[in-house]
Amino acid sequence: MRSEAVREVLEAELAAAQQRRGGRWPQALDVGGGSGVWAVPLAAAGCEVTVVDPSADALAILQRRADEAGVAERVHARQADTDALAEHAPDGGADLVLAHGLLEVVDDAAGSLAGMVSAAAPGGAVSLLVTNRFAAVLARALAGRVGESLELFRAPDGRLAEQADPLRRRFDTGSLRELLVGAGVSVELVQGHDVLTELVPGPVLDNDPGAAAALDELERLASQQAPMRDIATRLHALGRVA
Repeated sequence: MRSEAVREVLEAELAAAQQRRGGRWPQALDVGGGSGVWAVPLAAAGCEVTVVDPSADALAILQRRADEAGVAERVHARQADTDALAEHAPDGGADLVLAHGLLEVVDDAAGSLAGMVSAAAPGGAVSLLVTNRFAAVLARALAGRVGESLELFRAPDGRLAEQADPLRRRFDTGSLRELLVGAGVSVELVQGHDVLTELVPGPVLDNDPGAAAALDELERLASQQAPMRDIATRLHALGRVA
């Protein structure tokens, strides 16, 4: 699910890029976003998006979504791995590079981020959306899986070592900032994505007409405020490239 808080940040970033470009369409590079969850809405908002993803099936879904939204001419699909970003980045670099749900699964998070920074234009931004380690700790504790919760809390990479784990790592606000700073990127924002939504019982939203609107506003406020932000299901960071 796309987050309104994340969407607002990205749209503001692209509006600023359009001003820098003298009104021309901003250029975005979506790394690992093959199905178009973020690329298609950004294209609909007036952005030209190149999507790099190794999955032919995901890129097929992207093309269908772009056709249905009427933005196919502004969405460019490239089947490639993250180490080939330089070959597919827009001329002069991308105003915005997205890696949403990617750094948890790649072999080398720092190396992948370095490639994204290199693909960005000077003054451009890198947007990261990652799984939060402490949210996973909390979810397992609430489900009664206390041993797993303790293991995740202790694990520096936020990964369960004794069993199959679909992720190679999970992040917290500190490790996410550290990763960006290590790549030479200045951190402008770290916010939460789905702070409380997954904790609210479904019947509450179904039976109370005002609950959904209240939850939306609560999410908007909590996404920016520690310690609520720090237990969000996912963390969103925006970094500025020198």
